[in-house]
Amino acid sequence: MDKKKDTLLFIAWAQSLVAMMGSLFYSEVMGYIPCELCWYQRILMYPLVVIYGYALYKKNIRFAFPGLILSGIGILVSTYHYLIQKVPSLQDAGSACGVVPCNGTYVNYFGFITIPFQALIAFLVIFSIHAYLMVQQRRV
Repeated sequence: MDKKKDTLLFIAWAQSLVAMMGSLFYSEVMGYIPCELCWYQRILMYPLVVIYGYALYKKNIRFAFPGLILSGIGILVSTYHYLIQKVPSLQDAGSACGVVPCNGTYVNYFGFITIPFQALIAFLVIFSIHAYLMVQQRRV
């Protein structure tokens, strides 16, 4: 891999690491109890640290293909979770989510940045970088 591709792979790994550490900060330091959909997002995000870390170590994006699938599913889950929080007609679906309602918001920076929104951005960054690297690899 050339330097640019190596840097992009590092960014994908770093993004997954920051997202994992952020979720642990919210739950372990701030004391926010994750809802059911937050747990699904964690289940999809945490393995990405290992997957992209291994691909970075091997300097080959082909080792990270499961990361593309997990981040794609993560985009769908995070989008659904964010919509449950922000769209009034969908908020009833979030109240039946489990012990902690999925339509509750612990943080709401600038009126739109919630925890699912942060996860969505992380999944989008990882997915986009991975897709770009795959296209570049096929051109070679």
